[in-house]
Amino acid sequence: MSETTAPISHADRFYIGGQWVEPSSDAKISVIDSDTEQLYFTVPEAQAADIRRAVGAAREAFDHGPWPWLTHEQRAEYLRAIGAELKRRSEDIGQIWPRESGVLHAVARGGGIGADRTFGAFAALASTYPFEEPAKPSAGQFGLLVREPVGVVGAIIPWNAPMGLISNKVAPALLAGCTVILKCSPEAPGEGYLIAEAAEAVGLPAGVLNVVTADREVSELLVRDPRVDKITFTGSTAAGRRIASICGERIARCTLELGGKSAAVILDDMDVETAAQTLSRAECFLSGQVCSSLTRIVVPRSRHDDLLEALAATFSQVRVGDPFDAASQMGPLAAERQRDRVEGYIAKGVSDGATLATGGGRPKDLDRGWYVEPTVFGNVDNASVIAQEEIFGPVLSVIPAADEDDAVRIANDTIYGLNASVFTNDVNRARQVAGRLRSGTVGHNAMRTDFGVSFGGFKQSGIGREGVHEGLAPFLEVKFMVLEGRPEGYENATM
Repeated sequence: MSETTAPISHADRFYIGGQWVEPSSDAKISVIDSDTEQLYFTVPEAQAADIRRAVGAAREAFDHGPWPWLTHEQRAEYLRAIGAELKRRSEDIGQIWPRESGVLHAVARGGGIGADRTFGAFAALASTYPFEEPAKPSAGQFGLLVREPVGVVGAIIPWNAPMGLISNKVAPALLAGCTVILKCSPEAPGEGYLIAEAAEAVGLPAGVLNVVTADREVSELLVRDPRVDKITFTGSTAAGRRIASICGERIARCTLELGGKSAAVILDDMDVETAAQTLSRAECFLSGQVCSSLTRIVVPRSRHDDLLEALAATFSQVRVGDPFDAASQMGPLAAERQRDRVEGYIAKGVSDGATLATGGGRPKDLDRGWYVEPTVFGNVDNASVIAQEEIFGPVLSVIPAADEDDAVRIANDTIYGLNASVFTNDVNRARQVAGRLRSGTVGHNAMRTDFGVSFGGFKQSGIGREGVHEGLAPFLEVKFMVLEGRPEGYENATM
């Protein structure tokens, strides 16, 4: 395989303690282009010694400063500078993300703008968030509620949308005053290197952000290390269960954004053609490799066949191909094993008796790349494997319901609760049904997620929330000071 050039300056090293350091071993990770199946670039694979070194650097930077001692406004200036640097690197993100994960280049090149927006939004909280506020104590003269940094944070990132997820973990952690070890996915380490280069470019103090890439076994050492105060993880529910159990052993803090099997509830007044077009477009994003995808389509039994036909017609017309081709509407999956996984679920759907309305194979005109056809199943039993397990690919299951109450029951009949949507022309009806759905986000007539406010799930879709409104609190510890007088600056404060 021939190696192409990735826009990364130090792909042979780790970023630890403010320096590009040599790895402890010769172990390598190969990043394969999801379209060409050719080697894109290689990075070192972190071993136990590298994890220990990164944790040590973060611990040193937190315990001995100056990062936690800066004001929030001072830290916010670094956030704004990092965001601006990532925006400047937008085209580099546009080159890396499609090759790692299969997203369209037209989408990927906006990754830097999105990161800049996220870093800027968290920076804006420096002057508005209640990091300190008076609170009347039951005893003593004056109470002060203080929200302080949780400490050293291990941030573990998946491969599907690295820059967006990195931004929503690193930005609030840094604003809070935490130091971070960013652990990148072996399939998609490129964006981690870009943010390390951004940190270096803006002069972020040494040890505040450290970046390594490791596979699962070595990554577990980061979760187990007693010097790490908090883990923030996005990934599968299976991995989240493991991380939560380890954190529970040592009472470490954790935020888990996990899997989903999200329902679109189609009510009886919704036009099926409109719903089909909306759902098909949404599922094209990142080839369906999105935890919050609306993959269970719950519809009145009397309208099932019409919706299935409409979905099959729209989804079968999606143009699948090279993510750098402007005519492509959907790219490949991220890896060969991911395609194998999706194909296994499709085979299971067929063997379990669901109606394969369109797709189910590999695009006939593509002889390389990890591609799969957009696939729609009908007459799906909600108890079946394809209705209950997260497939993480462009596979939709249409499930008939007896009535609205039955539709809500089916939507909630899952271990997950990350996302949902209600399709109806009546906003009051949408609000009513949304209130009955056990889900962290509920959209109306579309697939909606909003990291600008709150993102996270009920049940086994996770613990805690991310997003600019709700995502800062998990990086803070609450301390209540009960004082026998008013400290400077609070002489006239009311409680």
